[in-house]
Amino acid sequence: MNMEEKEKPVDFIREIIREDLKNKKYDSRVHTRFPPEPNGYLHIGHAKSICLNFGIAEEFKGLCNLRFDDTNPTKEEVEYVEAIKKDVKWLGFDWQDREYYASDYFEKLYEYAVELIKKGKAYVCDLTADEIREYRGTLTAPGKDSPYRNRPVEENLDLFERMRKGEFSDGLRTLRAKIDMKSGNINMRDPVMYRILHAGHHMTGNKWCIYPIYDYAHCISDSIEGITHSICTLEFEDHRPLYDWFLDKLGVYHPRQIEFARLNLSHTVLSKRKLIQLVQEGHVKGWDDPRMPTISGLRRRGYTPKAIRNFCERIGIAKRENMVDMSLLEYCIREDLNKKAPRVMAVLRPLRVVIINYPEDQAEELEAINNPEDPLMGTRKVPFSRVLYVEKDDFRENPPKDFFRLAPGREVRLRYAYYITCVDVIKDRTTGEITELHCTYDPATRGGDSPDRRKVKATLHWVSAPNSIEAEIRLYDHLLTVPDPSEGKEGKDFKAYINPKSLETLTSCHVEPGLRHAAVGNRYQFERQGYFCVDSDSIEGKPVFNRTATLKDTWAKIEKKLI
Repeated sequence: MNMEEKEKPVDFIREIIREDLKNKKYDSRVHTRFPPEPNGYLHIGHAKSICLNFGIAEEFKGLCNLRFDDTNPTKEEVEYVEAIKKDVKWLGFDWQDREYYASDYFEKLYEYAVELIKKGKAYVCDLTADEIREYRGTLTAPGKDSPYRNRPVEENLDLFERMRKGEFSDGLRTLRAKIDMKSGNINMRDPVMYRILHAGHHMTGNKWCIYPIYDYAHCISDSIEGITHSICTLEFEDHRPLYDWFLDKLGVYHPRQIEFARLNLSHTVLSKRKLIQLVQEGHVKGWDDPRMPTISGLRRRGYTPKAIRNFCERIGIAKRENMVDMSLLEYCIREDLNKKAPRVMAVLRPLRVVIINYPEDQAEELEAINNPEDPLMGTRKVPFSRVLYVEKDDFRENPPKDFFRLAPGREVRLRYAYYITCVDVIKDRTTGEITELHCTYDPATRGGDSPDRRKVKATLHWVSAPNSIEAEIRLYDHLLTVPDPSEGKEGKDFKAYINPKSLETLTSCHVEPGLRHAAVGNRYQFERQGYFCVDSDSIEGKPVFNRTATLKDTWAKIEKKLI
């Protein structure tokens, strides 16, 4: 086995596919699909499915379709369709000419439903939705037959055709599969196949007023497209007998459904219903809010396609549900950006520093390294002047024992610049707040090195006050305060755990002048601060930066303990 083969992912789904190929099943083909519902934006859990389905197709030299499960027109919008396509492409995957919609097959689905009615395997039911739930029974008690279950075939055919023609109001009748109301699997207790819904559809307009249910439409769509392995999340495991039943009773091509555990990520929610609540109730500023676990939110925050793909590969494919720590996702973006993001200096909470022995009319440019991880990224020039900004947190008037940064009488190094020593502290006469530091510098330490090799214990980042650019910087933290925000925990709704400190906006920050025209989406490492991305709210001359991740590498420490 060569190195390339050793690096290929190994999981139970791939083992199934390899066995199928070995046995020449499906004519030795591999054909998967990614089937999102166009009723919201994709999130990191969908990214796992995208990477799995498209990744398997690529690995086994097969195909992967993009198919929209657009069977509920009341919740679907073209906006979501376009956003989904953008996200899949951004992650680096291409469905080529295989863009399909469940609505492409509405006529065929109707014909198959008629065929099942003729075979005595489907019937029109007049029970209301509440009555259907009542008749279905419970997990411990069997259901009971609908009084309409034994309608004659001809009557069912007539009623179903009239349903299609729009003769009945919403919810008045449904088409149900005739299976077994006493089945131990509640999904097999005569499930609904079609419901009446007078609503315009984003693809078919007002052509239809009856729409198929997912369980019916999905398996037949897979069959029509020649899918070999229908990969879905674990909640559909109990639906697999129904998937098989429809295809077997119709006697059509039969793909294999395989289930895997969905992604659960700490300190957030991946339920589309809950994400919609966050957006519609104004807890976040839209689907692409950088606090959201949506792909568009992660992209705006500064995450890269490579980091997300690496994350999906690291968490692997499992048969059981588990909670993945957010720190692993953060580790993946740090690992990627550490190698490619330019280093720059930015002062988030500025404190004015005047170097009193530096000539007032003097200015110079100092050389700074763009990225020590990649020498090919070269160097840049940063301006230095008499007046600088440093971080407020880098100074203590009465420093504790373990504080080694700037303090009265103490010498520190300025990154790429000089050694400076604090000689005076200027305060506001009314409030007592420190407003300015007076320092001296050692001209012999230009570049940050001392010719006599004297040691300093701290190196500070800084910017030149007259040359710097004012910027807005948004510091993002976890969306929720608890790792597992399952609804009902401690009797609270998940929204009770929304982190009130998930966003801190700093409006008077100062960054290097080279960032004046930084393009939206550009990513940087702010020295000693973390990784940041230029936000779309930026305006000419005043950039806005989103913090992608801090420099603290929690996952690396966790991983080290596990080794």
